[in-house]
This record gives sequence, structure tokens and C-alpha cells, in this order.
Amino acid sequence: MDEDVAAIERAMVEIRRLQQRRTLARVSRRRSGARVDPTLIAVADAVEQHGDEPCTVSSIAAALGVDQPRASRLVARAVDDGLVARTADQADGRRVLLTLTRAGAEQLARVHRFRRALFAEAMADWSPRQVATFARLLTRFVDSYARLTD
Repeated sequence: MDEDVAAIERAMVEIRRLQQRRTLARVSRRRSGARVDPTLIAVADAVEQHGDEPCTVSSIAAALGVDQPRASRLVARAVDDGLVARTADQADGRRVLLTLTRAGAEQLARVHRFRRALFAEAMADWSPRQVATFARLLTRFVDSYARLTD
């Protein structure tokens, strides 16, 4: 079991490296010519993950693992690029809520399609059963790991 856990750790380190914003952006440019600022996509991703829950600059900071001033600058850039909109919180006028704009949602949908296509390509020679098993186990692992790190 120790060898298996060590193999999982090595794989997770490699996944983190491969998922880095610059790596995906480089692959995207090479394949489609698209120039997308991966940092702003990370902001849009974080806003989207909040769903119906209020999303604030503080929640963006927590999601991206950055400090509040950095998160504020990133949000300002995402607003300037038209990906995210700021609105005043009706319950607390001092607080600003963030939502995806239509352009932000469309850009994020393109990014999701690109990522999923890469993942599907990486598993092209897997059986549907293997893909389903991997999806179930990876999701279970991520959920368990998230509980440990919260």
C-alpha cells in the first residue's frame, strides 16, 4: 500500500504541474490560437463554483490561495475584461458581490470544452467502464482530501 500511496503522490504532483495555468494556456494557444488570460479564467472559475452562493473578493482570495489585495486586483482585471460584474449586496451595502457576465460565462464554457476535450483525449484508449471508475474514484479522493485540508 505504501508504494501505491507514493505512486498517487507522484501522480498528483505531476497533475498539479500539468494543470498550471501557463501549461494549459500554452496548449490552448498551440491548438487553437486562442489567447486567454489563465489568471482571469481562474477568477471566473471561482465565481462559477459559487453557483447561487454569494461570491465576494474574500471568497475569490480563498479559492485562489492569494491574499485579499491580490484578489482585489485580479477581480478588477476580470471586471475590466468583461468576465465578471460587481453588484452591491442588498443586505450589506459595504459588501460587493461578484457574478459572471454573459461574456464570462461564454468564455468559461469554451475553456470547459477545451479542458474536457484534453481529458477525453488523454483517456481515448480507455474503456467506458474505466473512465467511469476513474471519475468515481477521483471524485471520491478529491472530496476526502478536501475535507482533510479544510
